[in-house]
Amino acid sequence: MPRTLPAVVALGALLASPALAAPTHDVGKIVASPAFKTAVATLDREHDRTVADIITLTEIPAPPFKEEARGKAYRAMLEAHGLTNIEIDSEGNVMALRKGSKPGPVVVVSAHLDTVFPEGTDVKVRREGTKLYAPGIADDSRALAVLLAWARALDAAKIRTESDILFVGTVGEEGAGDLRGVRHFFNEGKYKDRTKAFFSVDGIDPSQITHIGVGSKRYRATFKGPGGHSYGAFGIVNPMAAMGKAVADLYTIEAPTNPKVTYSASITGGGSSVNAIPDKVFTDFDMRSADAGELAKLETRFKAIMDEAVVHENKARSTRFGAVSVELTSIGDRPAGQTPATAPLVANTAAAVTALGFKPSFNASSTDANAPMSKGIPAITIGSGGTGGRAHSLEEWIDVEKGASVRGMSVGLAAVLSAAGVD
Repeated sequence: MPRTLPAVVALGALLASPALAAPTHDVGKIVASPAFKTAVATLDREHDRTVADIITLTEIPAPPFKEEARGKAYRAMLEAHGLTNIEIDSEGNVMALRKGSKPGPVVVVSAHLDTVFPEGTDVKVRREGTKLYAPGIADDSRALAVLLAWARALDAAKIRTESDILFVGTVGEEGAGDLRGVRHFFNEGKYKDRTKAFFSVDGIDPSQITHIGVGSKRYRATFKGPGGHSYGAFGIVNPMAAMGKAVADLYTIEAPTNPKVTYSASITGGGSSVNAIPDKVFTDFDMRSADAGELAKLETRFKAIMDEAVVHENKARSTRFGAVSVELTSIGDRPAGQTPATAPLVANTAAAVTALGFKPSFNASSTDANAPMSKGIPAITIGSGGTGGRAHSLEEWIDVEKGASVRGMSVGLAAVLSAAGVD
């Protein structure tokens, strides 16, 4: 799915066809088993219930930092599925455990509760044939409902996994949320040292495997000066001039393409009147890379450019009423990381994609999986199945035609089983 902050980044032929390790589980055997076929039949039989869950969750607003109502509803849905250890943690993440046969680390399967849309957005679902339209329906309400469908399918098929499976609805994945839910999970949560594998179910396409996490550094640079009348005080330092030079100098950087590094001056504002030298202006900056080292180098150079622009302006014009300064405020910091293509989690998931008749594709993106990746925990992001489009727009949509939907949902279920093991 196209995404505003977690935008999928194509990394060329290398990423499209990584050198995969041999699967550590016979995924074909899992998919061919009578139990798995029963699970898929359950997904098919209860598809209308899954669609109803998608609609219910989508129509509960979950704007940034205000996911509480949807979280409570999701907790109630999880409770109806006979899971254990159901709770909402101190950050707002909703969790429920499906016990396996062997005590030990858990396999986490997550989807995010929040949307990018502000409070007051109309989230009523509109249906046209098999297509459902509403803000947030693809990103990520469908995935939340699919997690519930997987739990029902596993129970109906009496599939007992070796590892416990922890189903999680996270908060704060989008935008300024800055992965706050999953960060809390891995920094302070009770499962932070008990996770063997992590799936973020985000987006739609069942063939996509995101195993590279694009990190980001975001800053608001606020340039301040004495200000004054545009005519009467002409010749004094102007924070706008310093900011303009900073932006121009940033764009002289030749960013690496492998690994890919990007930067952007994105939002700007300030000033009080057309006939006044501003006393304060700002610009928001975004920097990204899947390579933590390259991102750190860019961040260091960015900070130097901001300071150099201030020094230049204070030398270029009069400081008799005061000098120009710059203040940098962090407004986003997502860790970079990756799960190697040689990792069993990637290889087994690719085998599941193939076994269900799709061709695996490999991507880099910024999702909840970034947090565990950055800590060396095997983690990937997969799609919830089916098709959709126009993510992060008011015309976001998914297609719930049952055949394609169930087939796509089956991929993720097989991948989860390959990670959790089957008795």
